[in-house]
Amino acid sequence: MVAALAARDKDRELTIVRVVDAPVGLVFKVWSQPEHIVRWWGPKNFTCPSCEMDFREGGAYRSSIRSPDGEDAWMVGHYNEIVEPERIVFTFAWEDADGMRGPQTLVSVTLSAEGEQTRLVFHQAPFDSVEDRDSHQNGWTECMERLEAYVEPLGHAH
Repeated sequence: MVAALAARDKDRELTIVRVVDAPVGLVFKVWSQPEHIVRWWGPKNFTCPSCEMDFREGGAYRSSIRSPDGEDAWMVGHYNEIVEPERIVFTFAWEDADGMRGPQTLVSVTLSAEGEQTRLVFHQAPFDSVEDRDSHQNGWTECMERLEAYVEPLGHAH
């Protein structure tokens, strides 16, 4: 029974691991400053027209992503833990046009230096369903690809 519960819980978690060709301090910076986030936040071909963040433990954020066909999606949450340059933990929920929030998940981004590169471990849980997790996996994977494409040239500029 316990194994079945553990397996079910694993189905409701998302982990993405990337090795980014940029120093850890820089990767942390592009997660922590709105002027950087607007350049890579969201899946491929999306834009980030709005990003408000109070980047401190207990601080809130609210940002939007816009799909290629012009639809906006809003996400909101709070920063639970910030350890520069190693870890950012925040709550994540979608917010609809009426200000109603969907189910809340917890996201942790853990960064560690591997030489001049950065190992990034992204974790989000718990999802309501495997389908919900899979849709986030696709979006976040594209988002991490955009992060890499944005930050790697910055890392080589120094």
